[in-house]
Amino acid sequence: MSSQPRALAMRGIAKRFGGAVALQDVDFDAAPGEIHALLGMNGAGKSTLVQVLSGAIRADAGSVQLGDTHLHHAGPRGAREAGISTVYQKRTLVPSLSVAENIFLGELPRRSGAVDWRRVVEGAREALSDLGIDIDPRTRVDRLGPGQQTLVEIAREVRRGGDVIILDEPTASLGGADAALIHDLVRRLAERKRAVVYISHHLEEVMQLSDRVTVLRDGEVALTSPTSSLTMRDLVEAMVGSDVVVERPSRPRRERRPMLTITGLAVRGVLEPLDITVGAGEIVAVLGPAGDGQTALFRHLSGLAPADAGTVTLDGDRVDPRRIARTLQQGLRSVSGDRLGSGLNPLATVNENIAALAPVSRRRLISWSRIRREALELRQRFDVVTLHADPPVTSLSGGNQQKVLLAKWLSGEGLRACLLEEPTGGVDVRAKADIHELIEAMAADGVAVLLASSDVDEVLRLADRVIVLRGGVVIDEHDADDANHHDINHALLGGIS
Repeated sequence: MSSQPRALAMRGIAKRFGGAVALQDVDFDAAPGEIHALLGMNGAGKSTLVQVLSGAIRADAGSVQLGDTHLHHAGPRGAREAGISTVYQKRTLVPSLSVAENIFLGELPRRSGAVDWRRVVEGAREALSDLGIDIDPRTRVDRLGPGQQTLVEIAREVRRGGDVIILDEPTASLGGADAALIHDLVRRLAERKRAVVYISHHLEEVMQLSDRVTVLRDGEVALTSPTSSLTMRDLVEAMVGSDVVVERPSRPRRERRPMLTITGLAVRGVLEPLDITVGAGEIVAVLGPAGDGQTALFRHLSGLAPADAGTVTLDGDRVDPRRIARTLQQGLRSVSGDRLGSGLNPLATVNENIAALAPVSRRRLISWSRIRREALELRQRFDVVTLHADPPVTSLSGGNQQKVLLAKWLSGEGLRACLLEEPTGGVDVRAKADIHELIEAMAADGVAVLLASSDVDEVLRLADRVIVLRGGVVIDEHDADDANHHDINHALLGGIS
């Protein structure tokens, strides 16, 4: 890393994938000490531009320069050595290793030829502490929630240093407290004269955090401007070409038959005994900082982890979340907030993922024609957009991956209740509006919806009731019609409204 931080300049960047234009004559730059937000709908070209900058792919035209250094086909290692660090939205941690091992991955310090594990643990502890992250470095990564894993990734890249730090949706799965921690970190990096490229779909944080904004639309620059001269409406219109309605729809109050009932659910040291009832056609949101209980709640209800106590019933019938096949038959579905970790099969195509739970053959043989037919129907119903007939699911934008996830788990007959964990994490405003409509349509059909979201605006728009967790304890509950930002944020920060 150079002693004097250098400015980034990308000029005339162009990239095609077959006949599809991903980027066309894109200019982008970032000065030392600047937080430059990069916005756009899913598929607008943000990820491709970041991949060019980080050396993951080669541009067809254009140049990338860091100070006086030209990064010509540098590759990922060359870009990192030149001073560019990237934290991708898709995590790159090794789940079976500890936090400390991940932070020093590929750079384990040695002493007398052997790994110096004391230095590994203490170095990781220092890297985490420097960012205000309270995670034991000896903890295995697969025991952390999505938000905590994101914090570990950022700690790893910040420890490595660099003139340019790229953060791709760093707060997509984080609650308010952890998001504030990331914001403080970003400001400290800027104070240290590092250029920060900040990618986010949370327009509120962009307005509060960034110095400048560049918006991509259809692979071209639609807007570059100081943030101080922009409004939220300016950003939305630049991203989608028109405004998007995100107001809370009018829903009549009515008594609902209890559908999903959770009684005395507890996880030792994480979640105190919890009672929740969700009526047929009701949307109940569980809100709280990452790691404060909602992750443990949803992991148990999804059958991914055991609870120490408690029962779950669906329309009066006992449910054992560990018996996933039986739970699906009973009509309880779960959509994970970790879409490529436990929600989708990243090695499979779009059709294979969508049709994974469908009864594709009565003889238990795979019928590819039926898979294609059923997948096409679901892709149309959930508005999944692809450039090819059946591409790998990892090639899709975040918004379209999320729609595939919803199509996979929420389609089919017999759906009576669903668990949605961060259903719009890392998607653009248009995809978010589409997903909100899907959730509201399910509720209108009588499905009980239990929602975990770190997005207060989303909760206020969708939920009929809001439950706030802190430290694994319910500290507040609101009827959403009577709640507001002040009430919920006050509760999240530790008070009781």
